[in-house]
Amino acid sequence: MKLSVPVTGRAAVATAVTVATLFTTGSIAGAAPAPDRAAAAPAATIAAAPDLPVANVKAHLAQFQSIATANGGNRAHGRAGYLASLNYVKGKLDAAGFTTTVQSFTSGGRTGYNLIADWPGGDTNQVVMAGSHLDSVSSGAGINDNGSGSAAVLEAALAVSRTNYQPTKHLRFAWWGAEELGLVGSRYYVNNLSAANRARISGYLNFDMIGSPNPGYFVYDDNPVIEQTFKDYFTGIGVPTEIETEGDGRSDHAPFKSAGVPVGGLFTGASRTKTAAQVAKWGGTSGQAFDRCYHSSCDTTSNINDTALDRNGDALAYAVWELSE
Repeated sequence: MKLSVPVTGRAAVATAVTVATLFTTGSIAGAAPAPDRAAAAPAATIAAAPDLPVANVKAHLAQFQSIATANGGNRAHGRAGYLASLNYVKGKLDAAGFTTTVQSFTSGGRTGYNLIADWPGGDTNQVVMAGSHLDSVSSGAGINDNGSGSAAVLEAALAVSRTNYQPTKHLRFAWWGAEELGLVGSRYYVNNLSAANRARISGYLNFDMIGSPNPGYFVYDDNPVIEQTFKDYFTGIGVPTEIETEGDGRSDHAPFKSAGVPVGGLFTGASRTKTAAQVAKWGGTSGQAFDRCYHSSCDTTSNINDTALDRNGDALAYAVWELSE
């Protein structure tokens, strides 16, 4: 999650260039009206969503940690660790049968990249997207912020392939570059969609920090259908939620929301302090930040709460299946 500082005056994004070894497909589409489901699906439909093995998600996090360790301790925009992270995710998706596209941009004099992965099939006039930012800050490996979201989105995409899921709507997954510099990658993607392609996106789901070590369970309240979908999942497992406010407008859902795309997402907390009332709900330590290693060198694989990562990963899969069927 990016720092809460003004974006004005940051380096502008330059011309997009598609990486030469890839091809850009016409499926990089945009948005549409809010998801057409007014209520939660019946239990039998909900059961179709797979359980994401937390061990698999953690294996991706271990890879991000190894990449950071081998590349100056971070996976930041314009650095070798970021590109290695993108190549790791892309390799998994290519092997799983996704159509992947790399979109490049420049910010701060460095080249950044977005990775877009389309699952073949589904109505491309109704696109459900799930995404996360793949970059870290330069001071650390960024395993909770935001390896956690990136790993869970990757594992959800791989679950689509493993189950050969064939939804009614078209599925697209995304990993954004340069979020930490002011949502640069996601803003670039949204700004370069045609109005027609933006109108094809039924919803964008964002996952930024979902494994905080002293976690809360926060749900975005930007779109009532998407919000209720996540709440239904957590109600089903007996975990209370709160409305997300700490990161409001500070992550990659913001450009989509500004463009009129319905958005939602999950968050487990950053630098705010966990209250006694929240400890009564969720456990953990009162008077301590949700993530004491936020934007720090200690944001490593030891900075993850496995239970939160597991629950949020399963909620992610639930929402993808529920909103795309």
